[in-house]
Amino acid sequence: MKTPLNIDLKGKVAVVTGGGGVLCGAMAEALGACGAKVAVLDLRKDAADKVTEKIKTDGGAAIGVAANVLQKDSLEEAAKIVAAEFGFCDILLNGAGGNHPKGTTSKEFLEVEDIDKTVEGLSTFYDLDPDGVQFVFNLNFLGTLLPTQAFTKEMAKNGSGVVINVSSMNAFTPLTKIPAYSAAKSAISNFTQWLAVHMSKVGIRVNAIAPGFFLTDQNRALLTNEDGSFTPRAEKILNNTPMGRFGKPEELLGTLLWLVDEDASGFVNGAVIPVDGAFSAYSGV
Repeated sequence: MKTPLNIDLKGKVAVVTGGGGVLCGAMAEALGACGAKVAVLDLRKDAADKVTEKIKTDGGAAIGVAANVLQKDSLEEAAKIVAAEFGFCDILLNGAGGNHPKGTTSKEFLEVEDIDKTVEGLSTFYDLDPDGVQFVFNLNFLGTLLPTQAFTKEMAKNGSGVVINVSSMNAFTPLTKIPAYSAAKSAISNFTQWLAVHMSKVGIRVNAIAPGFFLTDQNRALLTNEDGSFTPRAEKILNNTPMGRFGKPEELLGTLLWLVDEDASGFVNGAVIPVDGAFSAYSGV
């Protein structure tokens, strides 16, 4: 894999949660290409293994580990596996996250006539399921907090380490229809700042990347039609992205590698970096 920055991560151990996905898989590959030993964690072991095979094919060292970011015992077991295979974690990329239909409204705006109307498939603000909302918060927030607890203790003892969280454009300006996901990602940005301060005396830097809009396995059905054309929601996104296109996974890699390199970003701490084609800078006018 060709990386945009030539940094040296030899001797470092990187752990990537959600590493079987499109974006975090690309980031795991980049860390491996720079010499880090990469543990790819994912709920789906087969997805993690596919990424590890790519890293190995490029000459890197990697293992796939099945782990549930919502279960402390699963993460503790994963940490033991990583330590036994590679040693203790130096770089933690918290990439696991996602949304749930029960935390989503079907329309962008509430209309009075929808409040008491029973229409199949219509989900208003008043229909949001507490369990669905809680699942989204847990997956994104606890799914970041718990891996950080599992993998940073040795960092703190050693006096060095890097944590990269994955926030979202939703943390800057919430998107319509997805209140639970938007609020959960906002919590990630806030937690990133809190954790950066909290860990500052033990040598751990904590930052976040806030991707704009990229086509992934999770959102492809929402943004593209069966014929490959864009849905109305995708068109709205593109109209509000001044660069006029979706991002490519490899366009996250420069920011990632800059943030994990002590020589390049050793005084960058508590930052949330947008990689969004100017979406967050555009007022729409």
